[in-house]
Order: sequence, then C-alpha cells, then structure tokens
Amino acid sequence: MSAAGKSATITLDGKTAELPLLSGTLGPDVADIRKIVGQLGVFTFDPGYGETASCESKITFIDGDEGVLLHRGYPIAGLAEGATFPEIAYLLLYGELPTRRQNDEFVKTLTTHTLLHEQIRNFFNGFRRDAHPMAIICGTVGALSAFYHDGIDISNAASRDLSAVRLIAKIPTIAAWAYKYTQGEPFVYPRNDLTYAENFLSMMFARPSEPYVVSPILARAMDRILILHADHEQNASTSTVRLAGSTGANPFACIAAGIAALWGPAHGGANEAVLTMLADIGHKDNIPAFIEKVKDKTSGVRLMGFGHRVYKNFDPRAKIMQATCHEVLGELGITDDPLLELAVELERIAIEDEYFVQRKLYPNVDFYSGIILKAMGIPTSMFTVLFAVARTAGWIAQWKEMIEEPGQRIGRPRQLYTGAPVREFVPLDQREGAKMKVSEDMS
Repeated sequence: MSAAGKSATITLDGKTAELPLLSGTLGPDVADIRKIVGQLGVFTFDPGYGETASCESKITFIDGDEGVLLHRGYPIAGLAEGATFPEIAYLLLYGELPTRRQNDEFVKTLTTHTLLHEQIRNFFNGFRRDAHPMAIICGTVGALSAFYHDGIDISNAASRDLSAVRLIAKIPTIAAWAYKYTQGEPFVYPRNDLTYAENFLSMMFARPSEPYVVSPILARAMDRILILHADHEQNASTSTVRLAGSTGANPFACIAAGIAALWGPAHGGANEAVLTMLADIGHKDNIPAFIEKVKDKTSGVRLMGFGHRVYKNFDPRAKIMQATCHEVLGELGITDDPLLELAVELERIAIEDEYFVQRKLYPNVDFYSGIILKAMGIPTSMFTVLFAVARTAGWIAQWKEMIEEPGQRIGRPRQLYTGAPVREFVPLDQREGAKMKVSEDMS
C-alpha cells in the first residue's frame, strides 16, 4: 500500500523522521507515524482522532466532501433501493453480495437463530418497567455470552461466524421485547415465515389476542432504515467495538460496548432531537423566527438534522429517506401531516437561505427518519434502539475484520499529560499544614 515510495519528512532538533505515505483504494494518502516516537522522541496529538486513521478496513468508505458512502465498493443508493437488509449484512461480513443460493442459506441461518434462550426472559423481569430500552438491550446483549459459550472462541473462524449470525439474528428480538416490556405487553416470538424487517415489526406490534398483518410498504421502509444505518466507517460506537475487541473480549461484550457508546445523544439520538426541534417550532409560520435564532450564535438554538460531521455537502442517505417518508405517510393515510409540512418547509427555507448554503448545512439521514418512525408508531425512546439493531451488522463485521487482521494489537492511545509534576509523598500526619497552605494560597 506504499504510495509509490513517497514519504513525508519531519525535522526536529536536528533529527529527521521519514513518514512513509500509504495509499488506500480510495481517499487521501495516509502518513504512517508509527516510528515517529523512536525517531524524534515525540508522538502526535489528535483529540477525537478526527485526523488519524486508527485501522485498515475494506468494509465502508466515505467521501464527506462529495457525499459518497460505499459498502464494499457499492454506493448506498443502489443498495438501499435494490437489496434487503440480510443481503447488506452478508456483504458487510463477507465482502461480496450473496448469490441467490448464498442469500437463501444466510436468511435461513438468521431465521433459525432469532429465538432467544428461554431463560433470557428472566433478564427483562430484573428491569423496572420504566427502564430505558437502551439500558435493557445493552445489558441483555452483554449477557448473551453467558448462554452461548460455543460462540466466544475468537480464535476459531467458525465460532466467529456463529457469533456474528447470532447477534444479527437476535438483536431484533431483544429490541422488540425491550419495547414490549416497557409497554407491559406480552412478548411476541419471532416467526419463521416472515422476512427480517417483517419479523421485527411483528414482534414490536403484534398481540396474541388478534391477528397482525405486516404492511409490505412499512416493512420495506423498515428494511431501508436498517440498510441506511448498517455501517458508517469508524464512528464513535464502531471504534468502541474495535477498541474493546482488541483486548480479546468476546463479541457479545464488544457489541454491548458499541450499544453503550451509541446511547450518547451526540451519536445515536439525532433523529429524536429533530422531532423535539419540530415540536418546539410548532407551526411552519414560526420557521422564519426560528431560522433567525439559529443564525444568532448567542441564542443557543441549533438546526437539528442538518449538516454532518463527516458529510460536508449532502448526506447520500437523506434523499432515500425522504422518498421513504412520503411512502410511509401515504400508506398510513397521513396526507396532511403538520409535522411533515413543517419539515418540508424548514428544509426548503434552509436550503435556499444563503447562510446555510455557505455553510453546506444540508439535510442528513436523521431529518426524515424520526418522522418515519413516529408515523409507524415507534416511540422516541426506541429510536436509538432501532439504530443499534441496524448497526449491529456493521459492528460485528468490523469486529470480525479486526480479529482476522494479521498482527492485530491491543488499542492503546497516548495522551498529553498536563497534571502535577513529580511530588514527594507526604505522610498523613504531616498533611494538615500542607492543606492549610493550599487554602491560604487559594484565598
């Protein structure tokens, strides 16, 4: 992967470090800094790792400036329009889209693993009824290693594949049961005659007292939502999974760590924030005043669902989600939904306003996904859970790739220490005077 012998040179105090440039298939070259400490005696400082490649990966590529998202080389638009979520999961795991036979076998394997060990039902009873569903799935996923011992030998390829399939298959069941538990409704078991998305909707909304028929349009919308959130390169939760996995932790623990990272509102709660913003605006007549507040940096008001840390132009997933939103609202007979009218008008004004155009604040995937989920009857407390159901496929694919990488090492970031210098230990009976001195200095 050397960039045709090119390198960057850094000189410090008469010492010179040669940093080889590495080239990927796509994207900018990367300077290899692994020997900079030995050559110069310094290491790099990059809070948030925003300018640092932490790993080599063949799974997902993002070009934020051009609005490009590729999974194994395939643009996200084509995958979302033409494939199903199990096909995407297979692609992420194994590098190629499945043939018809491979897809049938993979779907069958997923279907046979959707059931949970019956004793896992007891875990739900340990939570309060008002527990957040993310707390429930985080704890339950982590506990899977206590039930599926044959899937935690990370040195065995068959064991890794088994764990990957189990996680992708069981996470919808865990998520749906978490929802049912908080609603005080009986658990609905998975059905082998339904697709992945249909099964999830059935477990969420079916009741033993009456038949439940899954709408094909709603099932397809759910499938697209899962596809659009399946993987997104080295984001915070994916990096967390990789860091946990680098220690040799079992895959169930690693995915639980990813769920915990996703729970943070700065990561997984963006679509919920969009709904909150729209509710605060109230009516489309209030949009101009709201826009002026957004422009006023002292107001603290933010335009949620626009812009993205990675995408500097437009989010390639947003147009697909917009079309899906209209399909769902049409299927449900919501033709004049005030929330949608408000969202469309806000989008129009923001796109045409020079302030936002200059800053390239275009709608992202979260702008419409929250409206879709709300229309489908999914409460906001479940929004991040849906994200976790989708992202499990990407997490486990990234974990698997990392484990199978030759020479893989435990993650160990460095730091810039700014604490106290070396100090002598003071015995306990001599510290009172020191405390008084500190108090006097502070006063």
